[in-house]
Amino acid sequence: MADIPINKMVSALEEEGGELEEAKKELETWKTKAEKADDVKARLILEKLKEDEAKDKAMKECLACVEKEKDCDFTQSMKAVQEEILNLGNRRQALLDKLKRCQTELEAKRAESTKLKHKFKIYAQIPDIEVNYRTQYEEQMGDGSQPISGRYLISQRASVHLQGGQALITFEEEKVASQILKIPKCSVSCEHSSVDVKPRRIAMNPAVKFEVILDVSRKEVEVLNIPPSMPEDRMKDRLGLSFCRPSRGGGEVERVKYDKNTGSGQITFLHPGVADGLVLRGSYRLDLDSEVNVQVGPVYSHQLLRFQTFCGSPKRTVLLEDIEDKEEEEDLQDHLEIHFQKPSNYGGEIESIRYLSGGKALQAFFCEDPL
Repeated sequence: MADIPINKMVSALEEEGGELEEAKKELETWKTKAEKADDVKARLILEKLKEDEAKDKAMKECLACVEKEKDCDFTQSMKAVQEEILNLGNRRQALLDKLKRCQTELEAKRAESTKLKHKFKIYAQIPDIEVNYRTQYEEQMGDGSQPISGRYLISQRASVHLQGGQALITFEEEKVASQILKIPKCSVSCEHSSVDVKPRRIAMNPAVKFEVILDVSRKEVEVLNIPPSMPEDRMKDRLGLSFCRPSRGGGEVERVKYDKNTGSGQITFLHPGVADGLVLRGSYRLDLDSEVNVQVGPVYSHQLLRFQTFCGSPKRTVLLEDIEDKEEEEDLQDHLEIHFQKPSNYGGEIESIRYLSGGKALQAFFCEDPL
């Protein structure tokens, strides 16, 4: 074995010692770096924990906001629904009020319509008048089948309803009535006292005037109250057979009409004159399942011509109101006439006067002034 020189061994040991020192330094360096890395890691972990906490807090706040927003939306929706319900309720109430007003107006219009119908409807009992024919009228044309024609002029007189405590005065001149109407109140002297009266203009009820043309058939009669005892076709045949008997006042039948729903019919005879006799009798005996008496009437048509309505106030007549019954009716009427005849009281000549005491009423009619 060869001997190693001491110098070489020392050099080798020094080199190994230097490398060892460098390794220690490098180890210290890595330890320092590892410690710094651990510090950074710990700091990052701590920051992550803080961020997680902030994230959880933010998430909770976000969820709370979402819930709050939901609550707000629900509240707003509820408010909107409640407002809509309130609006619908108000609208319903408004419609009900409008319906009530319309019903009230409808009732008022119906009452007014009934009143107007009553005013313009004419009820008149036409008296039976015996006519004495002095000459015979001979028909120049036709076979006598022309209808019996009549022309009637209906004229309704203007009227006013006079109640107790009122009076009507008609002056001879219009200017006197005009002067009296300008006075708000008149004091009429009586024997032991005085009476205050109020002149008023008269509002008369509407009056009508019209012409009616009436044509009565001489070949047709109307049959009423026919019992529905057989089919329609068979009933028409039976009516024709019954009304063609001269022994009962009938005659040759040209045409038969029958309405089962109303129990009425219409018989047209071939010759005129038969219908006149049946109408005068008013009834006829039919041969149905048994003998039945039916009502017989005329067949006529009418036309309404020249219909006119009149309304207004009389120019020479004054209404006196609020008259107290301090004396007898005739005596107080005399005092009223004396008072309104005097020119000093703005009066004049009186054509007519009518006073009505309390508790009475009448209908006063007016005549047209001659032209």
